[in-house]
Amino acid sequence: MNLRLRDDQQEALKERAEAEGRSMHAIVLQAIDRYLEQEADSATVRRLGAKYAAGHADLLRRLGE
Repeated sequence: MNLRLRDDQQEALKERAEAEGRSMHAIVLQAIDRYLEQEADSATVRRLGAKYAAGHADLLRRLGE
C-alpha cells in the first residue's frame, strides 16, 4: 500500500514526528489504529441502540407523548 499525502500534510506530519521524537510511520499507524477503534465503537453503539430501541419501542413511544 502506498499513502500519498498532500505537500502540506507531509510537512505537518514531518514536523509533528520531529517534535515528538517519533517516526512519521509510527504516527500514521497510531492514527489508523485510533480511527479503526473509533469506527468499531461507533458501530457497536449503533447496533446496541437499534437493539434496545426495538426492544423498548413502546416505552420510548410513551415517553415521547
